[in-house]
Amino acid sequence: MEWLVPFTLTVITASTPLLLAASGELITEKSGVLNLGVEGMMLVGAIAGFAVTASSGSAILGIAAAVIAGVLMSLIFAFLTLTLMANQVATGLALTIFGIGFSALVGSKFVGFAIEPLPGLSIPGISAIPIIGPILFGQDFLVYLSIAVVIGVGWFLAKSRAGLVLKAVGDSHHSAHAIGYSVIKIRYLATMFGGAMAGLGGAYLSLSYTPMWAENMTAGRGWIALALVVFATWRPGRLLAGAYMFGLISVMQLHAQGAGIHVPSQFMSMLPYLATIIVLVIISSDRAKIRLNAPACIGQAFRPAH
Repeated sequence: MEWLVPFTLTVITASTPLLLAASGELITEKSGVLNLGVEGMMLVGAIAGFAVTASSGSAILGIAAAVIAGVLMSLIFAFLTLTLMANQVATGLALTIFGIGFSALVGSKFVGFAIEPLPGLSIPGISAIPIIGPILFGQDFLVYLSIAVVIGVGWFLAKSRAGLVLKAVGDSHHSAHAIGYSVIKIRYLATMFGGAMAGLGGAYLSLSYTPMWAENMTAGRGWIALALVVFATWRPGRLLAGAYMFGLISVMQLHAQGAGIHVPSQFMSMLPYLATIIVLVIISSDRAKIRLNAPACIGQAFRPAH
């Protein structure tokens, strides 16, 4: 039992940035937009959050800056793809490359700095309960926010009128336009939400998971978040399970190395990404399920008829 609590806490912290970024990308893709720039948006959010927190001493300002940075990055993508009608795949890849370079440039002044991590929730008498207390009632607020976002996204898509409109735009943008909905505006808003969540996921990495800045610190988590959306077949409930499953795999490879298991460290480090590929192959083999749940117009440009 001595290892159970720290192991579980590590899984939760490893899963949180994936859950935040994937939740935003789920909404983006449900509107019919495929943004492959999640990795770049997470990196820019990470450096924005860390730089503002380190400079001002306020984590709240840092988190706000990360969200704004993610939204601004998403607006670059939205303008190019939705207004200028550039190719979404190529633009998303370019956004990631830009984010990697830009975050490294801005973050060069902050390498080696360390800050206090986000404080965990502390409820007298409850947080001290063995095992359950530190796991359920000792996390920082971004962990609880990530779960609340998934629940909110599920409710939004299933129960709200705006969610139904969003899905209608993603499934048939011409039909949605014909009955009076602004496809471009809805997709702009969905893309901005995706950027905000990616920035928040990046902020969690630099402010809580490893409270420091390191170049390319997302280490491919943006790509895993993209894969999670497909793994979940665009369903929020499965997204929650998938994020924690991938977090578990990531932590297991670290613990295996620490336990002295005689497997090359390079193989253990690639284990989360290998699992991502395997899961995507398995999910993609069921084409009927993919067609049933994937937005029909995902990645397709929309030009309003005049």
